Amino acid sequence: MENLKRNIAIVCGGDSSEHDVSMHSAQGLYSFFDKERYNVYIVDVKGQDWHVDFDNGEIAKIDKNDFSFVKDGKAIVFDYAYITIHGTPGENGVMQGYFDLLHIPYSTSGVLVEAMTFDKYVLNNYLRGFGVRVAKSILLRRGEENKYSEKEIEDEIGMPCFVKPAADGSSFGVSKVKNADQLAPALRVAFMESDEVMIESYMKGTEISIGCYKTKDKSVVFPATEVVTKNEFFDYNAKYKGEVQEITPARLAPETARRVADETSKIYDILHCNGIIRIDYIITRDEDGNDQVNMLEINTTPGMTATSFIPQQVRAAGLDIKEVLSDIVENQFN
Repeated sequence: MENLKRNIAIVCGGDSSEHDVSMHSAQGLYSFFDKERYNVYIVDVKGQDWHVDFDNGEIAKIDKNDFSFVKDGKAIVFDYAYITIHGTPGENGVMQGYFDLLHIPYSTSGVLVEAMTFDKYVLNNYLRGFGVRVAKSILLRRGEENKYSEKEIEDEIGMPCFVKPAADGSSFGVSKVKNADQLAPALRVAFMESDEVMIESYMKGTEISIGCYKTKDKSVVFPATEVVTKNEFFDYNAKYKGEVQEITPARLAPETARRVADETSKIYDILHCNGIIRIDYIITRDEDGNDQVNMLEINTTPGMTATSFIPQQVRAAGLDIKEVLSDIVENQFN
């Protein structure tokens, strides 16, 4: 019966450069959700403008006091929020804090974990304490652009290196720097996206990405996806304009694939995550030719279009994305 269905908000948009990417993820999720089980609405959040988008092009304003809206003269209150904002305020703990205040369950991890995973420098240094292999990095804050000389950065981090926003998504503001002369312009680009910038050592190897989710009674690690691009790195054009080859499952030695899955499950538990996360790794080789698993970053609101990594991996695992989403929602009501 219609009135017994849970009302699900797919919360999308946001205030970062990845607003439009988030809107595509929302459309993907809307197509995946079980409509016989849930009433599903797309909620577009940008600045102070929060509204529901209907199929016919009409909108309804969200009442932020209780995260409700009015349809046909009747107030609709949401039972659950599926957050698919890439960047602020949905990936850094801000939106999570709002839903915590309203006691509305949501699809991501909690405030602290979201804030930590959003800040790449903080996350890397936290997980390093648990034995997770991460790249060497230094942090610069706005106003500290001249804290280190180009030579000091080169001596500490090496060349080439990556300059990236420390607290933002991974699609904008990222540069691969091949020599010290390129540092200053790369920093300017990164500071356009974030007040904190991370300079990170380059690791040569195979880039992979792997999703995971857990409920009270199951732990699921999907097959990894190998990322092959002729671009300098997995940048915006590679991600969203098809300049990449994505191979699922990744071409890894069975033992390495097992280690990646185990590491992903371990990190999920260390952080006490919720919902689907996606972890990016670089597989490098040591001096003896053995594979080394290096974590790059964690995405707690991974892309969810039909061609995104997670839906690919769900299909490769022989699972139904509709059932996976239902699993995640119902886990917080059981």
